[in-house]
Amino acid sequence: MKLILLGPPGAGKGTQAQKLVADFGYAQLSTGDMLRAAIAAGSEMGQKVKGIMDRGDLVSDDIVVGIISERIDAPDCAKGFILDGFPRNGAQAEALDKMLDEKGMKLDVVISLEVVEKDLFARIEQRAKETVGGPRADDNVKALKKRLEIYHEQTAPLIKYYGDQGVLKTVDGMAQIDAVSAQIAKILAEV
Repeated sequence: MKLILLGPPGAGKGTQAQKLVADFGYAQLSTGDMLRAAIAAGSEMGQKVKGIMDRGDLVSDDIVVGIISERIDAPDCAKGFILDGFPRNGAQAEALDKMLDEKGMKLDVVISLEVVEKDLFARIEQRAKETVGGPRADDNVKALKKRLEIYHEQTAPLIKYYGDQGVLKTVDGMAQIDAVSAQIAKILAEV
């Protein structure tokens, strides 16, 4: 199973990805984690990434797709993988499609967690209170507003992109965590 979880910040993508890892044995592929792992491994790609990050520059889409390409060939991705934090925009989605096509793969499903944005603020404030070791730096109203602006500008158009491909499914992201997980499990059983 090759899938993407889409949704605005605070929609519960990370929580649901962790449940999918536990329940189905899929690998959760976080681009940030993969970049750090590539650097730690000292691979050719990792050395390239380290130089870019050491200069304070953003890692290009081509390099991120290259790292994802290497990562999905790993044995723990054999059962499937969940992309976490990628793609964030149309160019990245197209690059991902091209890379998967070159490997003879395709996405099985893209699941959009639909939420009521005004309720996200309460959810983020609650998450900040419950986070062990203190809240994430971006768990506040000001940061959420900025993250939502970026989401609407860059990532939300992917809903249409994947809808046009016929791989998009939606779930009620405002439901309780276990209810959202059940909706996702039902979708995966039907794919």
